[in-house]
Amino acid sequence: MADPLSDVMPIAFPQQLDRVVDGLREARVAWRAAHPNKAEQGSRFPSRQALKRIAGELGTALFPLRLGPLELTAANENAFIAASLESTLSQLAAQIDLELRYRSDGDSTATAATSERLTGAFAAGLPALRRLLDSDVEAAYDADPAARSVDEVLLAYPSFTAIIHHRIAHLLYRLGAPLVARLIAEIAHAGTGIDIHPAATIGRRFFIDHGTGVVIGETSVIGDRVRLYQGVTLGGDPDLFGDKAGTPRHPVVADDVVIHANATIVGRVTIGARARIGGGVWLRRDVPADTAVEAPPPVFHALPGVP
Repeated sequence: MADPLSDVMPIAFPQQLDRVVDGLREARVAWRAAHPNKAEQGSRFPSRQALKRIAGELGTALFPLRLGPLELTAANENAFIAASLESTLSQLAAQIDLELRYRSDGDSTATAATSERLTGAFAAGLPALRRLLDSDVEAAYDADPAARSVDEVLLAYPSFTAIIHHRIAHLLYRLGAPLVARLIAEIAHAGTGIDIHPAATIGRRFFIDHGTGVVIGETSVIGDRVRLYQGVTLGGDPDLFGDKAGTPRHPVVADDVVIHANATIVGRVTIGARARIGGGVWLRRDVPADTAVEAPPPVFHALPGVP
C-alpha cells in the first residue's frame, strides 16, 4: 500500500511558506464544498485547557482537605469552598454557554439563561456526587490490599482520578452539555489511559484496579460494586450502530461483577450478577448470574532441539 504522503514535495523554508498557506486554504475550501452541512463554525468552542483547570478545581472543592492548599483546615474549608465554587462555577457556565452557542448558531440571548440553569443544576448535584465518590474510594481501599489508606487511593490512584472526572462529566452530560462533558472525559483519558464515555452509567462503589487501557463505551451500564482490571474493554457492536448516537450497543454489567485484565466484552450483552470474567476472555454473549467465564488454558510445547 502506497504512503498517502509519499508525493509531498519539499519547499525552501521560509522563502516558499506562502505555498503552504495557499495549499491549506485550498484544502479547507475543498472540504467545505464537499461537506456543506458540516461547515466549520466561526464561533468559539469550549476550551480544553480551561476545562482541565475547572475539573481540577471541582475535585478540590469535592475533597478540600486532601486536594486543597496546605493551609486549609476543617475550620476554614467552608469559606474556601464557597469562594472556590463561586469562581469555578462561573467559569464552567461560560464553557457551557460556548457549547450552547455553537449548537444554536451563536445566539447568545437564547443560551445565557440556559447555561446558568444547567450550572445551577450541576452545582446542586455536587453533594450527591461527593457521597458517590466516597463510596468509590472506599471500594478501592477495601478491594486493593496494596492500599494503605483511603487518602492514598484518592491522591495516588490514576483510576480514581478517572472516576472523579467521569462522575463530573456524566452529570454534565445528563444535564445537557455533552461536548463539555466529552472534553472533561478526554482530559482524564489523556492523563490516565482510562477511556470512559461520559454517557456511560456507573453505579456505586466502582473500582478500576491499575486501570491502564480500560475502555467503557457510550451506552455501557454498570451496576453497583463492580471491579475492573487493566485492559478491560466494554465495547460496542458495530452491527448495532443504527442511527449512531445513543443506540444501545455496549454491555450491561450487573452488580458485584469482577472482570479481570484484558477481557473484551462486545455488544449489548448482559453479564449477570456476581459473575467472574477471566483475563484475556473475548465475549459476545450473555453470562448468567453466579457464573465464571475463563479463557482456554495455555498449551505447552517442548522447544525443538532443547534437551
